[in-house]
Amino acid sequence: MNEFEFIVIGSGIAGLSFALQAAAHGRVAIITKGARAESNTAWAQGGIASVTSTEDSFELHVQDTLASGAGLCDERIVRAIVIDGPARIRELMLFGVQFDERELPDGSHELDLGREGGHSKRRILHARDVTGREIERALLASHSQIVVLENHMAVDLITLGKLGFASTDRCLGVYVLNEASGEVVALRSDRVVLATGGCGKVYLYTTNPGIATGDGVAMSWRAGAKIANMEFIQFHPTCLFHADARSFLISEALRGEGGRLTDVRGREFMGRYHPKKELAPRDIVARAIDAEMKRTGARCVYLDITRMPADFIRDRFPNIYENCLRFGLDITREPIPVVPAAHYQCGGVLTDENGASSLTGLYAIGEVACTGLHGANRLASNSLLEACVLAHRCCKAIATAPPADKAPWLDELPPWKSGDAVDVDELVVIYHNWDEIRRLMWDYVGIVRTTKRLQRAATRLRNLEREIQEFYWNFKITTDLLELRNLATVAALIVDSALLRKESRGLHYTLDYLETDPVYCRPTVLRRS
Repeated sequence: MNEFEFIVIGSGIAGLSFALQAAAHGRVAIITKGARAESNTAWAQGGIASVTSTEDSFELHVQDTLASGAGLCDERIVRAIVIDGPARIRELMLFGVQFDERELPDGSHELDLGREGGHSKRRILHARDVTGREIERALLASHSQIVVLENHMAVDLITLGKLGFASTDRCLGVYVLNEASGEVVALRSDRVVLATGGCGKVYLYTTNPGIATGDGVAMSWRAGAKIANMEFIQFHPTCLFHADARSFLISEALRGEGGRLTDVRGREFMGRYHPKKELAPRDIVARAIDAEMKRTGARCVYLDITRMPADFIRDRFPNIYENCLRFGLDITREPIPVVPAAHYQCGGVLTDENGASSLTGLYAIGEVACTGLHGANRLASNSLLEACVLAHRCCKAIATAPPADKAPWLDELPPWKSGDAVDVDELVVIYHNWDEIRRLMWDYVGIVRTTKRLQRAATRLRNLEREIQEFYWNFKITTDLLELRNLATVAALIVDSALLRKESRGLHYTLDYLETDPVYCRPTVLRRS
């Protein structure tokens, strides 16, 4: 019952796309620590970038991606993903995804393409401003033959090395916590696919849902897989600034449709920072907002789209309009107060073009992976594209590969042992450590960095990791404790990677090294010894 041909950890667009294709080749289990529809994908507003217009071209999309990536993109990977994009869009539409269309003068219809920062053409397919939710809906409706373990959290990967064997290390499965019963079970598979999303909750302010605690990166690190480019954390320029709003994203598509950034006096300022103004790449816009807030002492800036017709705004951005209205803001008549917030990790588990990690039997797709597509800064709406393409490539590669060595001498995986661990008696310690990690990351490892701040963060994180490890070994595990452990690991990886990069490039901007340096035009790769 606990053995599967494929185990997928995560139920976003990457995990679901892979599982739907892999089901034709064997039993698939999806592990998700919340409800099956709870994922970063479901929170995606803007859309999915792909060349679908005759006015666009693969070459333009490739060049836009390379420009945003600030010299660190793998051009071979970029071209492969961009060229495969249209086929994956057709696949999504076959699954039932309904992208917005517009009516032409002759009465026919075509895809209504949006434009976002860094894109030279309109190429963003969207479903109003809830594109991720629409994709999630369609994919979940197609999964009837797949075992979905909701409210189960992956604890750690099981490898030959961890079990004490000296042969070539490989992934054998995963220990999984049943959040309702507290039981930990071992699930066995020679193909474990991480699709766990990002790590936005490592920061105090984020656009990510509460589940984004970097679980896949942390588990891979503990298992010995290579991790790359974790210093590149993308801060979305525009998160709603309101006392009662938590993590609500104001899509970049508003700027693509004419929204302008202004200061508290209504003066536009992006022209001082980049010739493309509001359509500059995200790292530039986020730093510009940060600089304006520091220069003026304001707690936020404003995004003004009131120049557009009210009916257009309500029709194109119904989710944003309704949510802002809930907080007393009518975006058809008044500007939206916004601040930057942690949004997307451009690094992750280092993989090849088919999602294979450096640890045999372990694969990573979607935001958890570092394929080389994003480089030092993600081009808007390339993330959903990457997830679809890598899910397809990963499944195809696994299905056509020779059978893996299944370690036949190992009849079954050893059961989880809690030893003398007792129930957690002071949850306040967990919550305090969680809060401290997020605050120190925001203060010391944010949009603008210095070596001194990074070193302070590293010192405190070492102490926190020791405290958390003591908790982990002495108490029975819970979801909160596991997430705290993973957050501490990912925070340390971000800080270590940032300390190694002695230049400013893309999303990593440090006052101690303001220029790019050709010496560092390479990925930052870490591996646990």
